[in-house]
Amino acid sequence: MKMARIFKGDKTIWVVFFLLSIVSLLAVYSSIGLYAYTAFASKSPTSLFLRHLLIVVVTYVVVALMSHVNYRYFSRFAVLGYWAAIVLLVIMLALNQGRWVRIPVIGQFQPSEIAKVVLIIFVARLLALKKEHVGELGTFLMLLIYIAAVAILVLPENFSTAALIFLSAYLVMYFGGVNKKYWWRLFLVGMVAVVAFLAISYYKYEKSMLSTGSESEMVIERQETWGHRVYSWINPQPNELTQENMSRMAIARGGIARFGVGTTVHARLMTQAHNDFIYAIIIEESGMVGGLFVFALYSVFFFRCIRVARRCKGPFGALTVAGLGTMIYLQALVNMSVAVGVLPVTGQTLPFISYGGTAYLFLGCALGVIQSVAADVYAHEKTGDEPLPDVGPEMIEATEPANEKK
Repeated sequence: MKMARIFKGDKTIWVVFFLLSIVSLLAVYSSIGLYAYTAFASKSPTSLFLRHLLIVVVTYVVVALMSHVNYRYFSRFAVLGYWAAIVLLVIMLALNQGRWVRIPVIGQFQPSEIAKVVLIIFVARLLALKKEHVGELGTFLMLLIYIAAVAILVLPENFSTAALIFLSAYLVMYFGGVNKKYWWRLFLVGMVAVVAFLAISYYKYEKSMLSTGSESEMVIERQETWGHRVYSWINPQPNELTQENMSRMAIARGGIARFGVGTTVHARLMTQAHNDFIYAIIIEESGMVGGLFVFALYSVFFFRCIRVARRCKGPFGALTVAGLGTMIYLQALVNMSVAVGVLPVTGQTLPFISYGGTAYLFLGCALGVIQSVAADVYAHEKTGDEPLPDVGPEMIEATEPANEKK
């Protein structure tokens, strides 16, 4: 009973998070070696593993604490969080600082990691506030502007994150009941635009390679990066020791099933084995059975989020859980697809498994919000009380915990 009071929310989601964190500790322990010696010559793999362990423990504390917060407060926080993220992204672009910003004590973090969490909560809030006018073109355009502003600011430095942010928030609009005619038309236009951008990037990169034999400086830096990634994906070079090839070899070595935690060979040669390609190392050490187990964990997590969303009576809570659950699931699918060669390299980490940092903590914040909504849903179902408004002027009445209203 004491544990139940500490870890509030959906028990199945807690179990999934626990299992993912165990997989994370084992996989990071196996794969952190080369990164430690190349990126931190003065640090040992053990010290980096212990840092990751600390991040995982802190994330547990964050999720547990946030699960005790009345989720309606996050509606107010989302407004401040959204504009703070916009300001940070603008500053990063203006100062040409790339994707990372360093803050004393906290260390490095990516503002885009904050943006993709607060944007979904912010969009859920707007949809709940505009529920009487959600099908109107004006509401659709207003939401689109807020979403596009974040995605456009992230795009110059990180195409895949910008795409993930836009798609996740755009799906929240779909869940929220916007006019499907507008939604599908823009979705198709967006897909065509993305394919065209990647095709042009591929063409420019291929042309520069054929004409000079090396990467051309005339191509915009990030566009050249994506051109190279798509080119390598379409034209693999099996004799080169690239991250992608070593990932495929790691998966092939894993076979159907094996138990060899710590016996990885390919992680010794991969600079991103602990991060972008950690799924390949999991398969190398546990076989396809282990890979399918991880995939199943994310699928269970996603469907439990949808279950909580369907049982939530308030539109803000339901859309927030559905949106955050979808974002985490999509990121996991993208990472796993890259590892097995279905998609070109994107740079997306595997949620709650890849080597921890501030990105791990921010995903923990998203999980904490999900568990906060779940705790409120189950509390009202247990007491039989009518759920209080979760957004709007009447929300002030909802600041009391559900089990104290009786």
